[in-house]
Amino acid sequence: MADKTLKCKDCGTDFIFTEGEQEFYKEKGFENEPQRCFECRRARKAQRMANRDRY
Repeated sequence: MADKTLKCKDCGTDFIFTEGEQEFYKEKGFENEPQRCFECRRARKAQRMANRDRY
């Protein structure tokens, strides 16, 4: 396995899906590659947590 360059579906920047991350995804049984860069994933998670805390 080699590092892959992917494009974030939110911000459009290229990001690296490292060999280590690919192995982690495989171990966890994830079939899809990430669609968002680290910053967008973190922002999306923070938004979900904020919405959850409101209720």
